[in-house]
Amino acid sequence: MLEKLQQIAHGIDTLSEKTGRAVAWLTLATVLVTVVVVVLRYVFQTGSIALQESISYLHAAVFLLGAAYTLKHDGHVRVDIFYHRLTQRGKAWVNLVGSLLLLLPVCLFILIASLEYTGNAWSVLEGSQEAGGLDAVFLLKTLIPVMAVLLLLQGVSMCLHSILLLSGAPADADDSGLDREL
Repeated sequence: MLEKLQQIAHGIDTLSEKTGRAVAWLTLATVLVTVVVVVLRYVFQTGSIALQESISYLHAAVFLLGAAYTLKHDGHVRVDIFYHRLTQRGKAWVNLVGSLLLLLPVCLFILIASLEYTGNAWSVLEGSQEAGGLDAVFLLKTLIPVMAVLLLLQGVSMCLHSILLLSGAPADADDSGLDREL
């Protein structure tokens, strides 16, 4: 049973890791598109609404799709008064209870609340309100429930790692997030 939980947690961690590493390349794309927009504007005195909007799309994609990766690597902001002083078991309890009472319910709420919003955007294939803008607002809005699912999965992984640690099973410290100081 514990081995199966470890496999599930490892699979989720792998998904978060691969997604985060792939999405990181969008930051380079954001910089390159920004340079193109600036050169077009100040050198050639022209511009492109679609290019300018693509910067916002890329920025949103990095943050929405990178949230689970950031959680996996314990990179989210945390008010840490006592956590860093806790033992590994204490951290596991905090992570487990915090995930079950806060993270997972919030992810479920975001997922449920965003489905109609996203569905409405898809039903009309919502596009930009700007002339010459990107006609892909519906795709951008789709990133909201995708983010919720990825974050929900990584929260489940955190719970599994905590349960494994609390049960005494050998855990990969790199995956658990319990050995890092902030």
